[in-house]
Amino acid sequence: MTSANRWRDALEGGAPQIGMWIASGNAYTAEICAGSGVDWLMLDQEHVPNDLRSTLAQMQAVAAYPVEVLVRPASGDPVVIKQLLDVGVTNLIVPMVESAEQAAALVASTRYPPNGIRGVGSALARASRWNRISDYLNIADDSISLTVQVESVAGLDALKDIASTPGVDAVFIGPADLAASMGHLGRPQHPEVIAAVEQAVSDIAACGTAAGVNAFDEPIARRYLAAGARFVLVGADVTILARGSEALARRYRTTGDTSPNTSI
Repeated sequence: MTSANRWRDALEGGAPQIGMWIASGNAYTAEICAGSGVDWLMLDQEHVPNDLRSTLAQMQAVAAYPVEVLVRPASGDPVVIKQLLDVGVTNLIVPMVESAEQAAALVASTRYPPNGIRGVGSALARASRWNRISDYLNIADDSISLTVQVESVAGLDALKDIASTPGVDAVFIGPADLAASMGHLGRPQHPEVIAAVEQAVSDIAACGTAAGVNAFDEPIARRYLAAGARFVLVGADVTILARGSEALARRYRTTGDTSPNTSI
């Protein structure tokens, strides 16, 4: 049985969802990645020069492609969440969640009263197609998925309560911040961090909630998938460009070949 949200359905399906982080902040790159064959994209506002307008432009650019889109605001500010929902975001991933109370407050931010605190402005909003979706107010709550990001020792301590919070569809583990919280700053591949992530994935799944994580190192990504992760970020547009351009420059500096094949 399908729900009102395609991402939620995908998480409950058979295959794990493989995704890319879009950190370039521009619609052109987002569209290139949308046609790559990945299952999902994360449009980031936390560590990326994205605002509401640039995020909207990327959403519009990728809308024609068979890819799911999650948007990560810089924080769980309910005003920011309201704006993102009104421009048509249906899948949120919110960083730095450390308690069930915080998770419940985020759920409330995605729901209209009396079930939550989302402001009612659908007549002005892209989400309702400016009231061309006549029953938007009645279906909106069910059409939105919420993923909360746990990335600290405090979050791990409250993990089962967070994952069991009604309205939380998924929990995403952030290894970089978790590593820092565990005393391993800059070392998300430290064995203690990997073990903590694998245990977290197992604990989340035991609560009946989908677990996700990011891992750009393929062997580690496959470990997390084997542990039960339902969705994994396996790369980012900016890192692919950075490492690819470095490899290109290094190849020609090493070989001294000044006559590459320039055909496209």
